[in-house]
Amino acid sequence: MARNDDFFLNCWIKYYGQQFGEENLYVYLDGLDQKPPAGAGQANVKIVEKQGIKVVDAEKRRLDFLSDRAAELFSTGYELVIGCDADEFLMVDSPAGKTLAEYLSSLRINTSVSPLGLDVGQHLHNEKPLDKSKPVLAQRHYALINSRFTKTNIIAKPVRWGRGFHRVNGHNFRIDPCLYLLHLGNADYDALMDKFNSQDIIARGEQAHYKRARFRVIDSISRGKAMDGDRVFAKARTIQTLFRQVFAWNKPSMLGMRWVIRLPERFKNIEI
Repeated sequence: MARNDDFFLNCWIKYYGQQFGEENLYVYLDGLDQKPPAGAGQANVKIVEKQGIKVVDAEKRRLDFLSDRAAELFSTGYELVIGCDADEFLMVDSPAGKTLAEYLSSLRINTSVSPLGLDVGQHLHNEKPLDKSKPVLAQRHYALINSRFTKTNIIAKPVRWGRGFHRVNGHNFRIDPCLYLLHLGNADYDALMDKFNSQDIIARGEQAHYKRARFRVIDSISRGKAMDGDRVFAKARTIQTLFRQVFAWNKPSMLGMRWVIRLPERFKNIEI
C-alpha cells in the first residue's frame, strides 16, 4: 500500500515485476485522491478509501487490510505472499546464483521467513544528492543494520501482520542467511526533507518519528565508521535471533547497537 510515493512505487513495480511478473503484483493506493503510477504496467493497482490519518490507527487498519488481501491471494492458489512498502526491496545473495523467485521456491517455509534489514542512507560527506535517472545502489554505498527492517514479510499461509510488517502475530521469526531487505526511504536527504515538510506527514503526526528514526539513520551513516558488511552480516543475524524487542518476543533487536556497514560491491549490480 502506498500514498504520494510515485518515485519509489515506480521503482518497486519495475523491480518486482522483473522478479515475479507484473501480473503478480498487487498495489493498493491509500486514498481516493491518488492516481495510478505511470509505470503500473500489468500490475494490479486499486485505489481504496484512506485507511486513516493518525499514524498508529492508520497503520493498524493498513496491515489488517493487507493481511486480508494476502489471505485472499492464498485462496486463489499462491504459495507465498510478500508484503512490503514501496521503498523496500527484497533481494537474494545466493552463492548458487539463484534468482529471487528460484531461491524462495527452494525454501521450506512453515509460516514465514525474514530477510536481514539494511537501512540504506545518504552519506552526506561522501555522496551527492540522488540522481533519480540512475540506479539507486550505484550511488549509495552505506547502510545501517536495522532490526526494524528484519521483517516477517514473506509468508506461506494466512496470518495477521503487525504494524509495518514488523512481525506476524502469534508466531516466531526465522532470519534467512541469503535474504536482505533494502530500505531506500532514507537514501536522499533532500527528498526526506520534502516528505518531512509535507502535509500528509504533518497531519499524521509523524514528524517526531522522522527526527527520531529516519534523519538519525543519515546522521549515523555520515558520522560513523563503516564496517565491511560481509564481515558482520552473520553476527547481526545471530544477535537479532537471540535478542528480542522489549515486550515483543517475536520482533528482533540489535540491543541498541548501530552498526554502519559498507555495502558489498556486488550489491551495485542490483538494478533499483
